Amino acid sequence: MSTKTPDAPPPAITDEELTAAAPEVLATSVGEYFKAWGQRIKNGESGAVPVLVGLIAIVIFFQVERSQFLTAQNLVNLMVQASLFIMFGAAEIFVLLLSEIDLSIGFGAGVGAFVIAELIAPPVSLPWWLGILGGLAAMGFLGFVQGSLIARLGLPSFIVTLGGYLGFTGLMLELANVDKTAVGGVMEIDQGSPVYKLVTSHMSPTLGWVVMVVAVAGFAAVLLLRSRSRRAQGLTTPPLGVTALTIIIAAVGGIVVVLIGNSNQGLALATIRGLPWVIPFVLIVLLFYSWLLNRTRTGRYIYAIGANPEAARRAGIHVPRIVIFGFVMSSVTACLAGLIYESNQGSIATDIPGGQYVLFAVAAAVIGGTSLFGGRGKMLNALLGGIVIATVFDGLGLMSVGAAVQDIVTAIVLILAVTLDALVRRRATR
Repeated sequence: MSTKTPDAPPPAITDEELTAAAPEVLATSVGEYFKAWGQRIKNGESGAVPVLVGLIAIVIFFQVERSQFLTAQNLVNLMVQASLFIMFGAAEIFVLLLSEIDLSIGFGAGVGAFVIAELIAPPVSLPWWLGILGGLAAMGFLGFVQGSLIARLGLPSFIVTLGGYLGFTGLMLELANVDKTAVGGVMEIDQGSPVYKLVTSHMSPTLGWVVMVVAVAGFAAVLLLRSRSRRAQGLTTPPLGVTALTIIIAAVGGIVVVLIGNSNQGLALATIRGLPWVIPFVLIVLLFYSWLLNRTRTGRYIYAIGANPEAARRAGIHVPRIVIFGFVMSSVTACLAGLIYESNQGSIATDIPGGQYVLFAVAAAVIGGTSLFGGRGKMLNALLGGIVIATVFDGLGLMSVGAAVQDIVTAIVLILAVTLDALVRRRATR
């Protein structure tokens, strides 16, 4: 008769391991905080570190090759280029977190841009803000239709959004044909409209400083009030030194950006100073989306569904409703990307490279650190990924490298990012 040997108790978790699991709330000092983050990096949870290291290496390489890379004129131009990639990346993140994909956002941006352009142009001549709201509403409805087909009927998002990719192409052509002012499929934007000035117009240097100070002060107030609230409720909070360091880093970053923007960006006979309005516009959108994902119940549900949809359903989450919401937000954000595109071009045309922008959207999200397998990612990933892509394109452009090489290099960077994501997940599972 055999006797069953009782299972050995699991090994006890040390204080260091527990702190490494959540250093932002369990560390008691700045030194312990960074020690815990070092342990997490050693365990394979590197976060944004590889992206930042890679970005620094790319910047150093292009500065060595072309000394004009770090000039104010080129850096501001790089920020404007990055704003489009960042917005496309943000659109894709909403569905990637759900372990889905949206292939329609490239031409969805074109549809939204055409709707905005037609609503603010004669004979409709709506105010610019109503035109933008109209474009957002139209794309929100199309996202709702796609999301409903995926969530209610169980159709694969790849197939549904591939159909949207083709359908939006035809819809965009139809919108161009309906409007008689769209000559050759090109619709010009009135140069006096705020839609046109979003990219081409600049903040005054003084206003740039005011906005930066207000933004940093607001950011600091939010962090300090949140820590105070958590302490009052008996919850753990980050060490005060870590909070102060975060505020200092944000302030230094804001100062650097404003100094670059306030430097002369013009050519020999022109003086242009100040940040383009599109830069604070993109940052405000990302801050709102970060709050939505991190501080609302809907955002937490998105992460839960992406990590394990069946467990989320059993926990009482209305999975179809959240999936539909994700696709609505993806389409709405694609419309904002279309707004940036038509402002930068001064027009919207049927030859918008929607297929290429879909690939850049996925690349920006994944390169920044968002997982293709769902449940892991932040809006910060879109910011980092968009900057990396814009840096590669800008640097290679300064080196007079052709479009073919630019696409190949971007593809290599994307594959490396996906490989890193797979390795991190494998190590975390092990």
